[in-house]
Amino acid sequence: MIRTLSSACVVAAMAYVAPAAHAQEDILRVRLNADIRSTDPGMNRDANTDAVVLHVVEGLVAYREDTSVGPMLAKSIALSPDGTVYTFTLRDGVTFHNGAPLTADDVLYAWKRYTNPANNWRCLPDVDGRGLMKVVSVEAPDASTVRFTLEKPSALFLTLLARPDCGSTAIYHRSSLDADGKWKSPVGTGPFKLAEWKQGQYVDLVRNDAYAALPGQRDGNGGNKTPLVPRVRFDVIPDSSAAKAGLLSGALHIVPDILNVDAAEYKTRTDVKMQTVSTMDIQGILFQTRDPLLQDFRLRKALATALDMSQLVETVTEGEARASLSVVPVSSGFYGKAQADLPRRDIPAAKKLLAEAGYRGQPIKLLTTKRYASLFDIAVVTQSMAQEAGIKVDIEVLDWATLLDRYTKGDYQAMTFTYSSRLDASLSFEMISGDKDKQPRKVWDNPEARALLARSMEVSDRARRQAIFDDMEAMFRTDLPMIPMYSNVETNAVRANVRNYSGWALGQPRAWGVSLTPGR
Repeated sequence: MIRTLSSACVVAAMAYVAPAAHAQEDILRVRLNADIRSTDPGMNRDANTDAVVLHVVEGLVAYREDTSVGPMLAKSIALSPDGTVYTFTLRDGVTFHNGAPLTADDVLYAWKRYTNPANNWRCLPDVDGRGLMKVVSVEAPDASTVRFTLEKPSALFLTLLARPDCGSTAIYHRSSLDADGKWKSPVGTGPFKLAEWKQGQYVDLVRNDAYAALPGQRDGNGGNKTPLVPRVRFDVIPDSSAAKAGLLSGALHIVPDILNVDAAEYKTRTDVKMQTVSTMDIQGILFQTRDPLLQDFRLRKALATALDMSQLVETVTEGEARASLSVVPVSSGFYGKAQADLPRRDIPAAKKLLAEAGYRGQPIKLLTTKRYASLFDIAVVTQSMAQEAGIKVDIEVLDWATLLDRYTKGDYQAMTFTYSSRLDASLSFEMISGDKDKQPRKVWDNPEARALLARSMEVSDRARRQAIFDDMEAMFRTDLPMIPMYSNVETNAVRANVRNYSGWALGQPRAWGVSLTPGR
């Protein structure tokens, strides 16, 4: 999809290029397409928030590069024979940014705050019995040991603790809060400290010179996370053209997830390197199945049938991504024949479904945002294709914060949306499944599906899990609470003087282990 550069964008780009001449080689500059929402891990968050905050705080465990989970602040993890008790032994020599040693009491303190309903931890429903599991007790037998007891075995407990959208269940010092118990600023154990957050402009991090790194190599959000640059600045630059100008001038070092239309120009540059990596996020259209119009499955099915999914994804991603109707990402090990099935577009069938549903041209309001260009493009192409089947789609563009709020409240008829990466198929289904009365953000309210989901979380045998996911896939396509479309293939553009930067499946920038050499 061709985009033009408005005069306002040109001004923004020119304004951002100016600082390049004064860029310091000890400051690694990374573009954010929007500001973070808070510095409180797992609370008021989105993908950008997770990416920045996880440079400052760490959890007991972390995702590895291969999407498995390994120890981070924990030295070892022991599981009881019945699968319900996890015992974590903390690493020696780990200190918070204020110099205080990490102890089991700090873990208890953070957990108590996470599980206080008043704090709205993103993952509370997943540990209090409403969702994935129920943690019935957490105790500290001594200063270096923490014991979590679950109501019943769960194959996903460590996975949940590691999830970036849960803030990696990070452990922070109690001085992160003021005397009244309100959040101030994260005092964590991570490779960088928060120096300044100038809202709408940048987030500055400084190196934690006392960081206790694990041996070996960087490994996902874990492994060796030694900070090599004295300072990292995450520059908030919503306009893609301004970000591009900043990178080409040297004012920026890293632009994660560039526009596909810019790739050809970047390839001609010797001062810029490009990296492409398949992510495990999901882009698509959500339906409010309790909406008076869209509660009729036939209307949802008609819209899905009216879309040429392969052409839509080809257009939106400039041919980079593969069309898929599954919430299980294409790169997942559980993406099989059932998940790969991609029905063809069928306009006559769509019109028949509309007639059966008694559709009389009522407009469907499709919410979207321009923060993520792909979401806006999905809306525009969907509107055009739907019109050919006689479906009227009205597009309403919202800022990202408002769209996210409407999603959380379930306050929409339809919306384009992006789910951040989930590294297990159970979590892919969990992100959309739930009781709408208790969790309005959930799009798929099917008790039978939730029962299958619960079983997938208790079973460790891979073949049995695949069979469960295949059954859920068939059930999902029958209910059609949303139209998944594709997972992003993310292309990062990096200045040639940046060393050891790499993208990965979560699609979030990582500044640890990265260094700068003189020059641009």
